[in-house]
Amino acid sequence: MHVPDGFINAPISAATGVVAAGAVAVSLRGARRELDERTAPLAGLVAAFIFAVQMLNFPVAAGTSGHLLGGALAAILVGPFTGVLCVSVVLLMQGILFADGGLTALGVNITDMAIVTTVVGYAVFRGLVKVLPRSRRSITVASFAAALLSVPAAAVAFTLIYAIGGTTDIAIGKVATAMIGVHVLIGIGEAVITALTVGAVVAVRPDLVYGARGLQQRLKLRVNGELVDAPDATPVPAAARTSRRKLWITGLVTSLVLAGFVSFYASANPDGLEKVAHDKGIDKKEEKHASSDSPLADYGVKDIANARLSGGLAGVIGVGVTVVAGSGVFWAVRRRRSTDTSPTAVENV
Repeated sequence: MHVPDGFINAPISAATGVVAAGAVAVSLRGARRELDERTAPLAGLVAAFIFAVQMLNFPVAAGTSGHLLGGALAAILVGPFTGVLCVSVVLLMQGILFADGGLTALGVNITDMAIVTTVVGYAVFRGLVKVLPRSRRSITVASFAAALLSVPAAAVAFTLIYAIGGTTDIAIGKVATAMIGVHVLIGIGEAVITALTVGAVVAVRPDLVYGARGLQQRLKLRVNGELVDAPDATPVPAAARTSRRKLWITGLVTSLVLAGFVSFYASANPDGLEKVAHDKGIDKKEEKHASSDSPLADYGVKDIANARLSGGLAGVIGVGVTVVAGSGVFWAVRRRRSTDTSPTAVENV
């Protein structure tokens, strides 16, 4: 659903840019409360994983494909504020390096794919978790529903943005019907990927999943006639570090394999927005991407003739750049949190 340059006029593109910048600023502050020394490395990995899986277009119907948006997945794994930042990092890397999603439309894409999917997905997830039994299965079921609904929500958001600032004169009812219809189907694929991923992480380290915090009720002890929380069991730092390291390495290797090898077998059909844009004439004023001359444009390495090697190498580079950029951002956010909560900072308040 990456919106190219030229679909939305300049004033609305600028307005969504302001919205996106504001949301990123708020998310940077909110992520300080979500990230700690255990989860910050996972956030960078989540960004890289979303980048990798977005390369795996899956067939939907009538010559259309879809790919993961990732907002719900990121929000459940690392928190809604951090989730917005994860998807925003991915979109920035894709726009600058791979000419995927217009640069003047970056605000549109962040608003639609990062903010809307994260907010809607996490709201649905939290609502379901509150009414479902406290179990790992409930987390997986809620993840499926949250991801499923987040995708058509993004389609609705794009339709509204297009209704206000579209550059072609197309009946908005036709756009809405086509966009929502195909993205409901894409949402099923998003839901399956999200549920499988969340379920896999919850199975091995539920304590690292933001949406699963509080899943296990603390043991209560009766002291002097009152129920109080039992003290936490003594942690085993070395074992915990090893487990987190294994999880991180497994996730990174999986991302590299998906982007570097499996992506070659992804569907070549246009994605939902591309198909609707072509069929309805939305793309009549599409503009050439400012990064179209990038050595990695269109997810291939320039001057490498072998398509498999070119695409695989581009995917590996993309995962590497994204994990470095994402980890850098989240390390800085965590460091700022540590500074804000230090004794010296508290005394100066």
